[in-house]
Formats: sequence, structure tokens, C-alpha cells
Amino acid sequence: MRDADHPDAGRGGGDLPGPAPRAEDVRIALQAHWELGPVAVSSLSGGMNSATWAVAGEEDPRRRWVAKLVRADQRPEFLRGLDAARRVQAVGIPTGVPEPTRGGAWSQDVAGGVLALLRWVDGEPLDGPGTHEQTLMGTTLGRAHHALRDTTAVTAGTSDPARSFPAWVDVDADHLAVEEWVRPAVRAALARYAGLVEGAGTGLTCGVLHGDPAQDAFLWSPVLRRCGLIDWSSALRGPLLYDLASATMYVGAPDAGDALVQAYARTGPLSAAEITLGLDVLLRVRWAVQADYFARRLATDDRTGISDPADNLKGLRDARDSLGRHG
Repeated sequence: MRDADHPDAGRGGGDLPGPAPRAEDVRIALQAHWELGPVAVSSLSGGMNSATWAVAGEEDPRRRWVAKLVRADQRPEFLRGLDAARRVQAVGIPTGVPEPTRGGAWSQDVAGGVLALLRWVDGEPLDGPGTHEQTLMGTTLGRAHHALRDTTAVTAGTSDPARSFPAWVDVDADHLAVEEWVRPAVRAALARYAGLVEGAGTGLTCGVLHGDPAQDAFLWSPVLRRCGLIDWSSALRGPLLYDLASATMYVGAPDAGDALVQAYARTGPLSAAEITLGLDVLLRVRWAVQADYFARRLATDDRTGISDPADNLKGLRDARDSLGRHG
């Protein structure tokens, strides 16, 4: 099971205010709001944008869940992600869907944020570089996108989610001054994306995105012969190509990722023409998002989820090198 958010988060968002709640406090909250019976709760390794705990039945340890807590102001994307997980689970992909509370809700407001109880997904996280792993990633993401794509076309007078994407990146934000290259590079990537949207004719295919489909979000169970896709807390609306670009970034695009893209093209809703037209542009957007994310962390000296402060600088420099390479 994937324990926590991937270090290179797919979008900004900040961190939990103060230390994460104790496991005992989480256990008490779960007992108060979910029908579970006696459970044991233990902390999982921390992520950058959430806190997670393993939950197991005391009488039957095979009954397992993950409790996940996000900040209160992350509620909209968190709830969107819980809904997306349910939609993708419905087409046969294990996602860690939420268990309903006693009142029938999919999450519960608690001290420190919004808490959800997610079903455990069996499997081991993929590594990504090999053809088998890439094929599993591309196939699984493509199947998920069929469940998440917008089914109605954008019409006159309605908002096109592709045009406002990525809404959370502000090219005038103060933190982009953390190094001289950051703001121009982010601005250039978003300008190229805007040109793609304007010239795309019928528009880019949009829907609900996973937001950060890193290798370790894909869990392969050789016993069950199926691949899950977990960690939906960064879900947002936008062009499906962004998810595909993110997945290829994690496996080393542009030098690697062909098997992933080919598997996605066979199973996903995007045409070969749309992938060819826009994948490299969205890959640049993905690196721009990473630059924005780590610039913010450096500007505020945010060390949550890392053991070495230099990790923030490494994340920023990786974005610099990749944006320069794609320039």
C-alpha cells in the first residue's frame, strides 16, 4: 500500500497546521463517526499535504483501512477526489474508496481538518522504468480516465476548464522570485499551454484528474492480477493530458515513457492526435507546477515531509533542468 503523498506533489496546497493528531485521537474520532468496532491505529509515514494512519480491526486484523486527514481549506479537492475514487472503483479499478460515516457522509470534519476512512488496497507500488510497469500505469490511467472524462462538450457561454488550468499557479506570486529563472520559466510554460488551448480547435478533452499519478500510486497485486490507483486527494478538473504528462514525468520522460503512452493510447479516451499535439506542452506545464510548488516551500522554509532541507532545493533544480531541457 502506498503510505503517503508522493514528495513531488502534483499541485500546491500547503500543509496541516501544526503537528498531526496522535493515533489515539484518530482512533477516538473514527470510533465516534464510523461503525468499525474495536480498531488499532498507527501512523504512516508523513506526506507533504496530508497525514495518514493505518487502521486495522482488533478482532480481525484482515479488516484494514487508511485514515486520511487534510486541512479544512483542502475540502473541495478532497471531496472531489473521494467522489472520483468511487467512480473509478465502479469500473473495476481498486482506488481506496471512502467508507461512509454513521450519518452516510464520505468524510467528517474533525479537529485539524477533514478526515476520511479509505478501504485498504492490496498490492505493491510500481517502480515505473520497466515496460511491464509502464504498461500497467498507462492501461490503468486510461481506464480511469474513461470513468472521469467530461461527457458533455463545452458550449458557448460555459466555462472551459482547460482555459483556466492550472488555476492555482499565479505567475505574479512573490515566491516565484526565490530564484531569478523561476518566474520566466513558469510564465513561458503557461504561455505555451495557452497557445495550445487556443489552437486546439475542438478543445482538449477534460475531466476530473487524479492530479499526481506517480508510480507509487499504482498498486499491482500479482495474486489478484489487477492494478489499483490510490491517493486521490489532489483531484481537480482540467485536461486529461495533464495526468498523462505527470505519469510520464515520473518515469523519466522524454527519455522514457513510450510504453506508458502507448498503453494509455490503447485504453484511454484521448485520440492519438490529441496526445501527439499536446503531451510535450503539458509535460512542460507539469514541470512548471513543480517549480511553483518547491519555490513556495523554499520561500517559506517549509520542511514538512522531508528529512533534509536540501530536498526542496533539489525539487526546484530538477524543474529548472527539465524546463531548460524542454525549452
